Amino acid sequence: MTEWAPRPLTVEVDLAHGGRWTSLRTPEREWLWRNPDPAVVRARGAVTPGAAFVDAGGVEECLPTVRGEPDHGAVWSRPWSDAGVTADGFRLQRRIRSDGTLTADYTITGRPHAPFVHAVHALLDVSPAARLEAPGVYTAYLVDQNSMVAWPAGLDRLGPDDGTAVAAVLPGCAAVTVVDGADALAFTWHAEPASLLLWRNLRGWPEGSPYRSIGIEPMAGATADLADPAAGGAAQLGPDGSFRWRLEVRAWRTESSGKPHSRPPGS
Repeated sequence: MTEWAPRPLTVEVDLAHGGRWTSLRTPEREWLWRNPDPAVVRARGAVTPGAAFVDAGGVEECLPTVRGEPDHGAVWSRPWSDAGVTADGFRLQRRIRSDGTLTADYTITGRPHAPFVHAVHALLDVSPAARLEAPGVYTAYLVDQNSMVAWPAGLDRLGPDDGTAVAAVLPGCAAVTVVDGADALAFTWHAEPASLLLWRNLRGWPEGSPYRSIGIEPMAGATADLADPAAGGAAQLGPDGSFRWRLEVRAWRTESSGKPHSRPPGS
């Protein structure tokens, strides 16, 4: 069995455009998907607060909701400073550091006990052979179908493209690994409540001009939309008006993709 070796991760962010992550890479590959349409790239650069979401790729910070109003939250469309961003009654501060492992520490402040959802909306550039490992997960809530299914129900396969698009919340999920050939990317997060929002768009959306995009979105909260509590519920600020959570991202690689693989660490 081949062994998985850790690989160092580096990140680049764009504070002027929503604090978005524009690169997440190892020496061997870029993990973040970017929309190849130049018109979409231009539109993302011209976004103003309250605009409809522009799916340019990378990682967007979505607070205080993902779906609903405002679309993908209020902080992705605003310029940030090093200290963070304020929108819709919430203050989001983020500290990212990388020592091989990438760690993002988040502090959210606002009205005591205020409900919210915060998703790290990561769109990944992975092959049709990629799969999602979600240890300890047994159910998934299909957002658009308003129904629960047994995990994985095929949703762990991130290709090949079949013309479908599914948004699913994995309640209670706080660790996943994306395995793509000889590479693996592992997410672990510490929030209460925690969940994963999976966006599995295999050229099924948008209607008329579909494309492929895979969203692996760690969340504080257990619903994609504050107006739809069916998948669990929102996170809440504490009695002091604050909430803190942490996301850790690690990368792994095998020496040879021609031999049987052991499971990557954390999967």
